Amino acid sequence: MKNSIFVIFLLLIPAIFSCQKNGSTEIDPNTPLFAIPEGFPAPKYKMESNPVTADGFLLGKKLFFDGRLSRDGTISCAECHNQAYAFTHHGHAISHGIEGRVGIRNAPGLMNLAWQDKFFWDGGVFDLDLFSIAPIQNPNEMDETVTNVIEKLKKDKDYPSLFKKAFGTEEITTQRFLKALSQYMLTLVTANSKYDQYAAGKATFSNDEKEGLRLFTEKGCAGCHPAPLFTDHSFRANGLDTGYFRDTLDIGRGRITEQKGDDFKFKVPTLRNIAYTFPYMHDGRFQTLEEVLEHYNSGITNMTNLDQAFKKNVKVGIPISATEKKQLVAFLNTLTDEDFLKDKRFSY
Repeated sequence: MKNSIFVIFLLLIPAIFSCQKNGSTEIDPNTPLFAIPEGFPAPKYKMESNPVTADGFLLGKKLFFDGRLSRDGTISCAECHNQAYAFTHHGHAISHGIEGRVGIRNAPGLMNLAWQDKFFWDGGVFDLDLFSIAPIQNPNEMDETVTNVIEKLKKDKDYPSLFKKAFGTEEITTQRFLKALSQYMLTLVTANSKYDQYAAGKATFSNDEKEGLRLFTEKGCAGCHPAPLFTDHSFRANGLDTGYFRDTLDIGRGRITEQKGDDFKFKVPTLRNIAYTFPYMHDGRFQTLEEVLEHYNSGITNMTNLDQAFKKNVKVGIPISATEKKQLVAFLNTLTDEDFLKDKRFSY
């Protein structure tokens, strides 16, 4: 009897690992892979041009976790975008890529991408379907070419059939490759934090959380970080000392537009899951939310193109007391979506 059970277990092993490998066991057919949360605006991504399907999602997820997208097979998309930390590069102020090479910026979290039409800190990419090309071809990140990646996928024993499931034929093209990655990233929707439950009347806030929400509005934070996305997707100069990294002067949006009026402006990040996306700012200079708030209280440099939001008082910045700082952090912590951080559909 014991021998029979052992034989059955051995026969089941390939099936068990196959399910784990493609992630199919984590998909609930009754739960849509992409849905617009209540209160969210219409997506900016043209969903009709690339509908999210189960097979497209699974293909995109496999690609997202595949190190072969890098030159030496060591760096996958997931290397710099860890789900447990809201798809950021946890522990790295500046992202590290192939052979330990260091880039110039902190890896932003991947969340609610369907509502964006400009990507990266400088907005240098305007279409999610083109998003993945940048890290693949960046010499400090994956240091590969898309052409080489496609050839690797064509030679793989699994990918042709996965592309057929997702797109109808085994043909592996750049367009299909990028659209599959987009399908996976489009599903990274976060909208079930304590704040969302509070706004829907399904949860209560503590006194500090309530005061933090009030201060968030009164201090002008909501002007750049409005609900429900908690970003207005604009580019602003927030008074960071430009000499922080003396050897790598980063002018942000100005590098893309070549307009002096855009120098030192960076994309306003979402505050969703902000408790997990540290270190903060485009260069990862701040480790804690308290440090960020103290920057706005006392550390702002009156620089060229400083946003008008920081010029409303006699001294540039936003005055924040120690008590207010504590209350603001309490509110910001309510923007954590535990379901998003632990959703097994996104893991591999």
